Amino acid sequence: MDARRRHFITTAVAGGLAGVFPAPARARRTAEDRAEALDRASAEPDIRATYAKLDEALKRPVFKRELFTTPVIVASIELLRHGASFLCRVRSRDGAVGLSIGNGSQLAVLYPIFVDRLAPFFIGKDARDLETLLEQVTVFKNNYKAQGLALWVPLATIEFAILDLFGRIANKPLGQLIGEIHNPRVAVYQANGERGISAEETIDHLKRDLAISKAKAIKFKLGGRMTDPEFPAGRSEKLIPLVRKTFGDEMVISADANGSYQVEDAVRIGRLMQEYKYAFFEEPVPFDWYEETKQVADALRIPIAGGEQEPSLHTFRWLVAHGALSIVQQDMFYFGGMVRSMRVARMAHAVGKQCIPHISGSGLGYLYMMHFVSAIPNAGPWHEFKEFNDELPLTCATSTLRSDDTGVVTVPTGPGLGIEIDPAFIGKHHVVTA
Repeated sequence: MDARRRHFITTAVAGGLAGVFPAPARARRTAEDRAEALDRASAEPDIRATYAKLDEALKRPVFKRELFTTPVIVASIELLRHGASFLCRVRSRDGAVGLSIGNGSQLAVLYPIFVDRLAPFFIGKDARDLETLLEQVTVFKNNYKAQGLALWVPLATIEFAILDLFGRIANKPLGQLIGEIHNPRVAVYQANGERGISAEETIDHLKRDLAISKAKAIKFKLGGRMTDPEFPAGRSEKLIPLVRKTFGDEMVISADANGSYQVEDAVRIGRLMQEYKYAFFEEPVPFDWYEETKQVADALRIPIAGGEQEPSLHTFRWLVAHGALSIVQQDMFYFGGMVRSMRVARMAHAVGKQCIPHISGSGLGYLYMMHFVSAIPNAGPWHEFKEFNDELPLTCATSTLRSDDTGVVTVPTGPGLGIEIDPAFIGKHHVVTA
């Protein structure tokens, strides 16, 4: 019997016996795989349509270059330091100046990338080409290999100063350079960032801080951070109902796990939050567990928020398209500035999702967030409240930069950042060199 005949008979016998004996596990798995493949195929047109919406949102320019009819050539970019304070000062050839205050805790380590790898690229360039320059500088000296905090924090610091320069030239606040003003006033939520304390202590600290902010929404920490064990054990399960009982049904409550859980525990905690009507669940699993984030989102009704540590625009595109996140939380510093952050907000808006940007760093982090939120139509109803560092000497003619008795902050309307930093304070800084 030749090989072809043996194969035919073997196949025929196996096919006949299939009707008599149950399919083995492997065969059942194959059938399930086919069913899943059919489901994926039927869903493909929907995901393609979603991606088309996101890509259309990404095409639109962010920076309003049309406001500036003559070249603005960058003459210098300086990083200034005084102790833990870092400033960026940008000058144009015609004498315009823009300032930003950097994330000091990060720039204390990352300043060589600012000085050696980023600032030199911009010298002699027309700053009106900001969006193109922000892309090209990532290729310059292969800077893209440092994507993450190492690249994006120094680059955001430069971008903020350039936007301040343009705002002063055009006599417009930052929000009007990157969008239309949708939110001239920003309602805040009171955040508590503590772990390792009891549920009762957390409640006491929230009460203390709410007395200052007058916020109508709060957020606190769950778990032990990035899958570390929680201490005290069982704190989250106790705290979730206790916060609701303490502050009542009118208070808007959310919680942030900072990647504390595996999927099973995240779903369990999320269901407890649902029971007590929480507004959103932030980073239930580690931030770069993208498939697991979607699994949690699919298993729960409560909106899933995340993205504060995400460095990739393309990954945000996947997270938004596949419904892994209902709320995007790109960080102004960690994500490389307002232009890139606006692209994420626009993608979210294209499919009906909210943007509640994250704040990092001391200094002016909260001010950057306010200007950004002022310019997006899909801002969440409440945003993180962090008082300014009172050691930073500045004045603002158009806002107190504090939340009022209704828990709302007025966004400055002056040119650029809308503030003036004490020249004597600036004078204490020295230029950082490699």
